[in-house]
Amino acid sequence: MNFDEYCQQKAAPPGSSTYYALRQAPAASQARLTALFALRREFEETVKEVSDPAIGRTKLAWWQNELGALASGSPTHPVSKALAASLPDAGAEYPALQTLLRGFEMDLDQARYLDYPNLRRYVQAVGGTFAALVARAASKEAATGTEVPAWSAPLGEGLLLAQLVVETGNDARHGRIYIPIDEMQRFNVTAADLINRKYTDAFTELMRFETKRARDALHAALAAVPGRERRAQRTLLAQGALALALLDEIERDGYHVLHQRIALTPIRKLWIAWRAK
Repeated sequence: MNFDEYCQQKAAPPGSSTYYALRQAPAASQARLTALFALRREFEETVKEVSDPAIGRTKLAWWQNELGALASGSPTHPVSKALAASLPDAGAEYPALQTLLRGFEMDLDQARYLDYPNLRRYVQAVGGTFAALVARAASKEAATGTEVPAWSAPLGEGLLLAQLVVETGNDARHGRIYIPIDEMQRFNVTAADLINRKYTDAFTELMRFETKRARDALHAALAAVPGRERRAQRTLLAQGALALALLDEIERDGYHVLHQRIALTPIRKLWIAWRAK
């Protein structure tokens, strides 16, 4: 298996939302976008699929060294090699990649957030930084690693907020609750309610509030993407459209996200991603 195949399997297995979103990208940018999504998945697995935080920190430290190797032109991991081969100047993206890694490291430092301003630090570091990386990689044949499209970070934040809604139950079962503590208190929902999959009218109202915030963020960010950039940025646009459709599906299902992961069918994903412009 070469590094491009590895990235494809890691980031975008057939039928996944990422698979259909990446298929909308111009052919010239698909390899580097796929590599970026694979790197994000590597970081995510490192912090969310290990039971021992010490092991997670050891793996993140390895990735910190690997990012340095990527910047200096001597990567060893298949994803890093794919990025080195596809990004014109991988070293220019080193600061943003470090920020993304530090964002995921926050998952090892805390499992709860007092209020939304605190949660937003995480959302900006992970969601906003990643979308900026993707936007730069997709635009102008990735000619520069310094220009940050103003609309990209807000779109990434909206995408992550939507993901947190989708993953509410799964995250709670793994000891992470991304709904701010003060908001849970306002709606009279406890952490035990989430962990024990307790559906109440109060939980429904809380999820309606969280879903609205994610939806509003996505609508505002998608509307801000300039017309001249929309063709090159179809992967992020498709992700936004898919996230909005999934939030609608969750709402129709009554926010039953504690015991299951609600998803769109592959044919719906294909149709929604293809129509995103």
